[in-house]
Amino acid sequence: MFDRPDISIVVPVYGSDSTLAPLYERIAAAATRIPASFELIFVDDGGPGRPWELINELAKRDPRVTGLKMSRNFGQHRAIMAGVDIARGNWLVIMDCDLQDRPEEIPRLWGKAQEGHDVVVGRRVERQDRIFERLSSRLFHWFFGYLTDQKSDAAQATFGIYARKVVDSVKRLSEQPGIFPLLVRQTGFQVTTIAIAHDKRADGKSSYTLGRKLSLARDIIVSCSDTPRGRRLQRMSFMAVAAFCFGSAFLVRYFLFDDTPAAWTGATVSLFFLSGIILLGMGIRGIYTGRIFNHVKERPLYAVKDRTPMSVKK
Repeated sequence: MFDRPDISIVVPVYGSDSTLAPLYERIAAAATRIPASFELIFVDDGGPGRPWELINELAKRDPRVTGLKMSRNFGQHRAIMAGVDIARGNWLVIMDCDLQDRPEEIPRLWGKAQEGHDVVVGRRVERQDRIFERLSSRLFHWFFGYLTDQKSDAAQATFGIYARKVVDSVKRLSEQPGIFPLLVRQTGFQVTTIAIAHDKRADGKSSYTLGRKLSLARDIIVSCSDTPRGRRLQRMSFMAVAAFCFGSAFLVRYFLFDDTPAAWTGATVSLFFLSGIILLGMGIRGIYTGRIFNHVKERPLYAVKDRTPMSVKK
């Protein structure tokens, strides 16, 4: 029979060979400051290097460590869901493997949660990312708020602690693409934030290219709301008014100022103007249709290739 730990710490791993050992040591040291037992779940998301060998070594040394190896690279958030699905703790902590999330903040998250909060996430007051990443994050959160009519904080991190009832509610949600923070938002539990320190990346660079960021942003916005379809109607209504005003301006110039524009000007501008809006609307509809298609296939979010043996406490 397995003992249920107090805290499950889930860490998605993509490469990061040089950070795994210090990350483990810092987590273990931070956990000694909490009067609670813990398990540490590393999820190898099919990245470069030899993270699976390192995870196996850690699991052999410490029975509190469990490792999952994905069959291929499924992405950070699906790797998180793989760890969430096997986590046994009464509380769940999610953090990154690159040491930008400081393990020393875990006791503070735990302490705040014990005040009666179901979800406590870190708010990175001073982000240590590159300026492009900070600007793109701010732009995304502004755009997300505009399209979904929901407040979104660019400083808020995935790094946080979640009560078992929140985790169980998330696991009952079958929607794709399985983005954990988004699913937590959908459950309706109140989110409490605390200011946390954010370190510079210890090694390498982020695996999130611009294309992957745009894809993730699309998935989040489409999964969170159907507001973009309503915005499309607003845009097309605006364009219809703009086209009317544009045509009226040509008529005024023709009748009052005897100014005859080139014959092709109005037709060409209007054609490109309205065709672009129509194609944009079709693209938005296609995104939602594709999301429905993927959902009805009911394919699993991930596939696990290997797993370290679980320890049994008698």
